[in-house]
Amino acid sequence: MTSKAKLVTLSLASLAAILIFLLVDVGSNWSYVLPRRGWKIASIVLTGGCIAFSTVIFQTITNNRILTPNIIGMDSMYMLSQTAVVYLFGSASKLLVDNNLNFAMTLGLMLLFTGLLYKVMFKKEGKHLYYLLLVGLILGTLLGSLTTFMQVLIDPNEYLVLQGRMFASYNKIQEKLIVICTIVVLLIAVYYSRFAKYMDVLSLGREHAINLGINYQFVVKRMLLVIAALISVATALVGPITFLGLLVANVAYQLMKTHRHALLIPASILISVLALVGGQLIVERVFTFNTTLSVIINLVGGVYFLYLLLKENKA
Repeated sequence: MTSKAKLVTLSLASLAAILIFLLVDVGSNWSYVLPRRGWKIASIVLTGGCIAFSTVIFQTITNNRILTPNIIGMDSMYMLSQTAVVYLFGSASKLLVDNNLNFAMTLGLMLLFTGLLYKVMFKKEGKHLYYLLLVGLILGTLLGSLTTFMQVLIDPNEYLVLQGRMFASYNKIQEKLIVICTIVVLLIAVYYSRFAKYMDVLSLGREHAINLGINYQFVVKRMLLVIAALISVATALVGPITFLGLLVANVAYQLMKTHRHALLIPASILISVLALVGGQLIVERVFTFNTTLSVIINLVGGVYFLYLLLKENKA
């Protein structure tokens, strides 16, 4: 089967999953149910696309298929912001209760964190990308420790409220936020299109990209900003889904068997949508909301991550 045929098959499978999600058990309440499910599907497509898109780009510039953008501490920054609000102002604070305000605060803090990290790391030319990853990993651990410290000190009843923010959820999405995020993501995609032609060459590695005439530092800095913006939007909108990007990107590599990003990125987005819609169906229809989507995704993704590590070790 050709790569284009595989993309068509993935598109049809994703469309079928979306239709099943929209139409199952609609009954006579379709005028009420369909709009609510439609917004939920829109948020799934948006966040799934952001995570898959950013992970493929991140793995290309790092030339490593077992890394994800979350390694630089994005999830830790998200959890720290939510925990700090409860610790300082209580669970009834408008910063936590008002989803619009909470989204703006979280998105701003995550972008500020990554912006400062990149500015410090790339202040001098010659800093290697892996130095950024190492510092990001250390900062992520530090932020995680601060989060745990505050969680231990807060009231147990308020911790229960905070617990709802620890896992990704598509049941508290605001329609206005989806529209705003869609516009932001489209603008990011337009900006990325200026650098799309370099991606296939960057996948060859730093030395080969430089030898072929690419301004490596310039392109990598711009791609890191794109990645930070996409992950910030997805995480601030629904919460952290740690292993989704790793899972869908590597499945896309295995399925498409090509280095061309014009095929890999759409394939990874479609696989991400398929995984999220299927996972949400399982959460709602099989587990009847007794678990969350991120738990299922992280379980499958974690097992797959271990498989990749063992596979690389044998190689």
